Amino acid sequence: MQHTHDDHRNGQHKRLRWRARACSWLFPATHPSSRMVRFASLVGLGLAALATASPFVAPQAARDLSERDLLGEIIDALGIGLVMSINATITLDTLTFNNLSITFEAQNPLIFELTIDRVNSTSGINGTDYASFDYTFPKPVVIPPLGTANSGTVPNVLLPQGAINTLSIIPLGYLDINVDVWIRALTIDGALGIPLTITGLKQSKVPVSYSITV
Repeated sequence: MQHTHDDHRNGQHKRLRWRARACSWLFPATHPSSRMVRFASLVGLGLAALATASPFVAPQAARDLSERDLLGEIIDALGIGLVMSINATITLDTLTFNNLSITFEAQNPLIFELTIDRVNSTSGINGTDYASFDYTFPKPVVIPPLGTANSGTVPNVLLPQGAINTLSIIPLGYLDINVDVWIRALTIDGALGIPLTITGLKQSKVPVSYSITV
């Protein structure tokens, strides 16, 4: 018997509905935060759509999902930040070379593992950029499900306004940040996973502490 185009399309729709039901099972509505439940459900549907395109994760499919910035739009809309806090280390070289090093605490609001490979970030106060960096982690940052992880040292964070002018914002104790992040979802101990690029994440008043080393 010959299969028609409609039969093939109906089959695809059935597979997508099955994956959507599977995602609703993975992201139960019993989570204490309804905003988090909505976020997890939308992420699950996005991953299901990606998986439906092919039995394997094709590079083109990953790029297409990156271009839509699905996760970034959801995170911004729900106000869920990936960065919990920042610690900046100031040294004598900071005054000479107008740079410093930082570490940050990253959080994962999902019930599957995330691994961060690269971060491109600018941060500042009232629209003025005081720090920026683009860093690829030699050892990717693995964030467990519903957990947190420390980034380790991120060196050579540039201070566009100069070190002296940047010192004036220390008493505020926070920064507004803009982040592009290259992650892999559904990793296993940092291996494998679905590569995604999330661009344009914005967080306001992220706590910042400062350490001075001489």
